[in-house]
Amino acid sequence: MNDLFNAKFKQVIAPVAIVDDASWTTIEIDTLDYDYCTIIFNLGATDIAMAALKVQQSDTSGSGFADITGATADGGTDIAGGTAALPSATDDGNVIVFQIDLKGKKRYLDLVATAGNGTTGTYGSAVAILTKGASAPTTVAASGAETIIRV
Repeated sequence: MNDLFNAKFKQVIAPVAIVDDASWTTIEIDTLDYDYCTIIFNLGATDIAMAALKVQQSDTSGSGFADITGATADGGTDIAGGTAALPSATDDGNVIVFQIDLKGKKRYLDLVATAGNGTTGTYGSAVAILTKGASAPTTVAASGAETIIRV
């Protein structure tokens, strides 16, 4: 079976008004009983480079978050072995993906996403997908979605 059929989805950054020289308000991700987390940051129209885009972890909900080594778009290593760079002012419409093996990680994850100081700013949103859970969600609500359409 497809791992995404048994996934849990979590909105991390809801689509909101444009952000300029500030961080988006994020919702932490509780990874309890899951082996993998994929965080997808969707970059909209932008006129400035991002100032920060990274993932942090904590044992405690709501506090104590610290950077996960390598989980950054500012110098982390991409899947091709290259050095990741923060999205630039010309990266409109791109998707930045963090794939995190949760073995050895703390229970809670949080995305830090900060728009640079531009003339207008940046649109962005993010979603997390938790996979390889101890048990599959048995309802749409338990999967974290409003609706799941499977064909």
